[in-house]
Amino acid sequence: MRGSEVIAQFPIDGEFLLNKNNHLRNFMGTDRIHRYLAKKARTVTANTIKDLRVGMTHVNLKAKILEIAESKPVVTRYGNNVTVAKVLIGDETGTIKLCLWNGQMNGVCVGDVIQIENAQASMFRGERLLNLGKKGTINNEVLKPRLKSIELLHSTT
Repeated sequence: MRGSEVIAQFPIDGEFLLNKNNHLRNFMGTDRIHRYLAKKARTVTANTIKDLRVGMTHVNLKAKILEIAESKPVVTRYGNNVTVAKVLIGDETGTIKLCLWNGQMNGVCVGDVIQIENAQASMFRGERLLNLGKKGTINNEVLKPRLKSIELLHSTT
């Protein structure tokens, strides 16, 4: 590189980068390469919040809802009016905010343990977020016991 201009690019063998005599070997431990590899792989081995990296997709994990912020109306970059709520979720390794859009927030309460499937880890305004997007889901199996107890309560009154 010369300043911010790329002068030349060439592939470097992985063995060379990991060689102890190579001064570039620490590059493989940087956050930048982790984000690149996560984007390239498009699959996730993260089962905990601590393992999440920006750019990961197809994220599946189980977490507890700790806080639910009040939902806000927003206009997307495509001009659509939607409602978004940031939900703080956590497991034994850490916490992250989960964005729930429109109807995704129905049926979730503080204290629920949920299974999140097919989510994406991203960064927005300097904050790490987990997004469900159009393909992501919150597993209803985790929610059914609470919903059944509510139904029983209503049926006895």
